[in-house]
Amino acid sequence: MADPEELAESVSKAASRDGRRLAVVESLTGGLVCSDLAASPGSSEWFRGGVVAYDRTTKHGALGVPDGPVVSEPAVRTMAEKAAGMLGADLTLAVSGAGGPEPQDDQPPGTVWFAVDDRGETQAWVEQFGTDDPQEVLRCTRERSLQALLDHLGT
Repeated sequence: MADPEELAESVSKAASRDGRRLAVVESLTGGLVCSDLAASPGSSEWFRGGVVAYDRTTKHGALGVPDGPVVSEPAVRTMAEKAAGMLGADLTLAVSGAGGPEPQDDQPPGTVWFAVDDRGETQAWVEQFGTDDPQEVLRCTRERSLQALLDHLGT
């Protein structure tokens, strides 16, 4: 199990080293990843901010997510791309998922979609964390989000 504080500190070092500007747009994690990044040393140099779009109407309205399921590839791609432009970031992570204990958008609990917009190129992927415990899904999503940013920073 990775420590979010250590991961965020590694993200901070890599972003500072590379002069990258990062942003996050979160749904099910409700700002946890933004909080991790903001608390890391030197974040004022590279952290542009974040958007917490928890409700589907916020995703559709404020972020322009297309009609349809919000626990999906089109949703997270749109979230990452829109937030990158809104916040002036060159590396933006988006996350939306079924936190449990119930399914959401016909996706089983523990299903989480991620997207990273890296200088205008967006990658999206899905992870199934194999639990319907909301706290465990949040923990796994938080760690995977920070690791994804670190991976894109090329440490």
